Amino acid sequence: VQLQASGGGLVQAGGSLRLSCAASGSICGINAMGWHRQAPGKVRELVATITNTGSTNYADSMKGRFTISRDNAKNTVYLQMTSLKSEDTAVYYCNFRCTLPNDYIVGNYWGQGTQVTVSS
Repeated sequence: VQLQASGGGLVQAGGSLRLSCAASGSICGINAMGWHRQAPGKVRELVATITNTGSTNYADSMKGRFTISRDNAKNTVYLQMTSLKSEDTAVYYCNFRCTLPNDYIVGNYWGQGTQVTVSS
C-alpha cells in the first residue's frame, strides 16, 4: 500500500486546514486509515483513525476540533482541523492498517508526512 498525503502548510492560530491522504496498491477489505503526528522532540502520537465501516477514534486533545472522514471509493482519508493551536504544529503522518476480523494487524503502512505549522 502506498500513501500520498497533502494539505499541510502554515496557518495562524485559530485557523483551519484540511489534510488528505490517498491510498493505492493492494487495499485490504478490513482496514483503518488515520493520522498520527510528531512534534519536534516528541514521540509520534495518535490524532484520529477511521475504519472502513466508519468507526472513528480520536485522541482526547483533538476531540471537538478535528474531524476525520474518508471516501472509500477513492481510498482517501481526510482530516479537517479547526481552531488550530501552536501546539498542533507537527509533521502529520497518514497511516493505513490492515486487520483480520479479530482485529489482528496484518499490515501497517505510513505516508511520507506533511508539515503543519501553526503560528501564534
